[in-house]
Amino acid sequence: MDQRVLHMIGNSHIDPVWLWQWPEGYQEVRATFQSAVDRMTEYPEFVFTMDGVVYLAWVEESDPELFERISERIAEGRWQVAGGWWVEPDCNLPGGESFARHGLYSQRYLREKFGVMATTGCNVDPFGHNASIPQILRKSGMDSYIFMRPGPHEMTLPGPYFWWESADGSRVLTYRIPHEYCSSSQDLGYQVDKSLAQLPPDLPELMVFYGVGNHGGGPTKANLDSIRRLDAVDGLPSMKCSWPRTYFDGLVERGEDIPVHTGELQHHAVGCYSAHSGVKRWNRQSENLLARAEKWSAIASVVAGIPYPLADFDAAWKLVLFNQSHDTLGGCSIEPAYEDSRDQYGHAKSLANNAFNHAVQSLSRRIDIPAEPEMTPLVVFNPHPWPLRTGVEFEFGGFPAFDAKAVDDDGEPVAVQRIRSSATVQGWRRKLVLDADVPPMGYRTYRIYPAKETPASTLVRAEDSVLENEFLAVEFDRATGWLTSLRDKVSDVELINGNSTGHAVVIEDLSDTWGHRVRSYDKVAGEFAVDSVRLVENGPVRAIVRVRSTYNNSTLVEEFVLGAHERHVEVRVTLDWQEKQRMLKLRFPTALSEAKATFEIPYGHIERPTDGSEEAAQSWVDVSGTLPGGRTAGLSVLNDGKYGHDVRDSDIGITVARSPVYAWHEPKELEPEEFYSYLDQGIQQFTYRLVPHAGDWRKAETVRSAAELNQRAFTLLESYHEGDLPQRQSFLAVDNEAVLLTVLKGAQDDDGDLVVRAYETTRQEVEATIELPLLNRMVHGRFGPSEIKTFRVPRDPEQPIVETDLLEYPVPATEPHAPEQPPHATHAGVVESASGPQP
Repeated sequence: MDQRVLHMIGNSHIDPVWLWQWPEGYQEVRATFQSAVDRMTEYPEFVFTMDGVVYLAWVEESDPELFERISERIAEGRWQVAGGWWVEPDCNLPGGESFARHGLYSQRYLREKFGVMATTGCNVDPFGHNASIPQILRKSGMDSYIFMRPGPHEMTLPGPYFWWESADGSRVLTYRIPHEYCSSSQDLGYQVDKSLAQLPPDLPELMVFYGVGNHGGGPTKANLDSIRRLDAVDGLPSMKCSWPRTYFDGLVERGEDIPVHTGELQHHAVGCYSAHSGVKRWNRQSENLLARAEKWSAIASVVAGIPYPLADFDAAWKLVLFNQSHDTLGGCSIEPAYEDSRDQYGHAKSLANNAFNHAVQSLSRRIDIPAEPEMTPLVVFNPHPWPLRTGVEFEFGGFPAFDAKAVDDDGEPVAVQRIRSSATVQGWRRKLVLDADVPPMGYRTYRIYPAKETPASTLVRAEDSVLENEFLAVEFDRATGWLTSLRDKVSDVELINGNSTGHAVVIEDLSDTWGHRVRSYDKVAGEFAVDSVRLVENGPVRAIVRVRSTYNNSTLVEEFVLGAHERHVEVRVTLDWQEKQRMLKLRFPTALSEAKATFEIPYGHIERPTDGSEEAAQSWVDVSGTLPGGRTAGLSVLNDGKYGHDVRDSDIGITVARSPVYAWHEPKELEPEEFYSYLDQGIQQFTYRLVPHAGDWRKAETVRSAAELNQRAFTLLESYHEGDLPQRQSFLAVDNEAVLLTVLKGAQDDDGDLVVRAYETTRQEVEATIELPLLNRMVHGRFGPSEIKTFRVPRDPEQPIVETDLLEYPVPATEPHAPEQPPHATHAGVVESASGPQP
């Protein structure tokens, strides 16, 4: 007799958007959940597992009676919520804070509505899983995880279940579904046979997932009848309707020696890293606008006394999280779905921008700005907890017959430069760029006056093929439009090997929208050819060389910007892409050998092979290695909206555009006479930065530069008025460059407390102090390698600062199923916290 047990997991995977738009998914959720509660009445043994907390919110909104029935089933233990996230997101592309918010909003919703929280993460359908997920899950109340992709043919793992460990030492017990996460509506014999065939025969217990899925449906009567029948068949394992929680608890109780896997779970459908440039950019913009708005709203709530707009932020974040669903953010949904996505991201951005505007206006109106004849005040806001010197652009309607000059709040001259206005009108609109130097997470006031002429530049040497300041020297090949030299003058490091070809490369891409069965894109179809290289801007703040190139009917414009005091070259890209079943990669050849490639991932980084494989990254990729002569150096390439990358030997590539047919899944063949819509057609814009450096990326402040690129300084024209705020102010600072502060927000309990979050970026154990002058408090933290830490800071100085998890609940001294951690000693204004959990 077969002693094994099959845990039959009744579920229904629902894609809220994919080959349909969200209203169809909305209805299908309601129908699926109605079916599940009906089956529970008919089959007393049946239990149901669901993920995707937004679905419960939809039912609560649309069908209160059904919601009440679900609540009853949850209370009696027959309906279990796995997942604990808003949807099943793409698990590579959202930023680290988005993953934190999936847990924050979902787990708090479950706790508020049902008195429970999910303990198992569940992402069965996404196309790979970043290496930070175990830490994020553990700090969101979950200790186990279920996934399916990559499958056994794509990645070898130590077994069907294992401890998955992230860089900080956090572990979750993880199970890879061996066959499918759903089934047909009929007999489950095939499902059972297939699962048994793909799993080792000596495993005592297995999970088998069943229920009609993707477009919803859930377990059927035929499914449940077949479980009863199969359970009575001799020679088969016994079968019981079960939950993932029961299975994982059994693994722990048996005391097995469970293997450990460290790192990411990849790869599947690598084309999704770059499919649909629009949705990728909307996502990045939304994440950063919300983070910026939360910071300044929190500051303004303390300094100016305005209400913190928690409800608006909650609504905006939930729109962003919904559109991070793997089929939406992955770029593989139908074309009309992206009209919905554009609108929803737009709504989220509008809510963020409204909150941000209210916050900075409430602060700037309180700055004491005495009246002066012909003077225009300008306030510059720095969203980062370190001093920021950068060129800031602003437009205004003053001085129609003059250029401008500027001074800072100390009366010292500041470089300013007239540039082309965004408005093509005669005379009265002006656009300027000013060399701003702003204190950490604060503001500074500048005064703008009319002047007869702008001073000539003395800090940037610029010609049609040369840009140079005190830190960098850049030379262009006028025949190809790419660089022949990129030299760090301070360390005397030359990164370019002299080969100026192979920059804007067009790749043949005949794969489907997902890029199934592709590991690298390397079949070159051609290159963009340069039309012109010319100097278009030169002044005391910066100089710009514009390179215009073409390929067939497509046009590429790259504007290389070198600021007077910058240690990087910023490149503003405008692409008019008209190719089909082609890909544009911008490549960055270097002179390095023995290179190591490092990719930013959500709340962390990871090293990967330099074999040209397509990889997902957040806002930066770095290659560091050896130059001729033996020196160690590298090049970081930063971006503000791209995710697909590769590193081939020592050359970095960014996938800029990819144009398969919308929602085209092999083995369906394209019909020659049919009309299709192709992705990424038309104009798109983004910006990248080149950061050459001696040593590795840690010495180049790559992480901070990427943050500055994605959250820029902001300018606000002001007027004259009395006020109680000085003309320069800092509200928050962090004293350790290895610790990146990502969040300053109002507490989710909406009680006036503030929440700060930061993570260690260099994979070292460090100590850091977060100074909060706005509350006259400091947080002292000891961070483990790659550790995320969150602190709740009360306004009342008599109340202690408390370390919390990502849900903003106090961190317990120990966690179930995890190695013990020392308790966190807490006293007023100071937190001395232990480093992260160790293996």
